Amino acid sequence: MAVCETCGNDYDLSFEVHAQGAVHTFDSFQCAIHAMAPICEHCGVKVIGHGVQAGRNWYCCAHCAREEGATDIVDRVPEGASA
Repeated sequence: MAVCETCGNDYDLSFEVHAQGAVHTFDSFQCAIHAMAPICEHCGVKVIGHGVQAGRNWYCCAHCAREEGATDIVDRVPEGASA
């Protein structure tokens, strides 16, 4: 059994996440997301999908990135345009 680093639960089905040279232990994906997901620099939500990155900043979507001045980021390329 191992203790979740987010909630402290000592759980027999805990798991480890290895990221950037560190090892983290969680009892659920919810706790892992809470501890490790980046936060959108504009609206503050946890980025649990792909999100977008502009420089060193993370955003949940292209709209939020554009609101913060990252004008080159788009959600999708228009049909017929080259990607």
